[in-house]
Amino acid sequence: MIESYGFGKMVIDGKPYNKDVIILPGGSILHPWWRKSGHRVEMADIDDLVKSEPDVLVIGTGNPGLMKPNPELRSAIKSLGIELVVTSTKDAVKRYNDLMATGKKVGACFHLTC
Repeated sequence: MIESYGFGKMVIDGKPYNKDVIILPGGSILHPWWRKSGHRVEMADIDDLVKSEPDVLVIGTGNPGLMKPNPELRSAIKSLGIELVVTSTKDAVKRYNDLMATGKKVGACFHLTC
């Protein structure tokens, strides 16, 4: 459960994080999460997340939403039968928490700043 998010900081299960994070289905956290290209998400950037076979993948694109998934990523995720949610990190946190309550396997990656 994500308890809070503010620019540059997220609290997950009582633990604060100051760098971008990936949450695998089941709750394991990969931190810090680095991408090849700072504000672009490629399949290689979320390889461990995709391999965990989520039903839903939530991508938090930052406070103002400057981080963007590569268009090929969207197609690849869809072809794997994974539902994709891409939105600002503030909204993605809410969606993630709501989806976790459904019992689906939910994975997520969050850009915490811009």
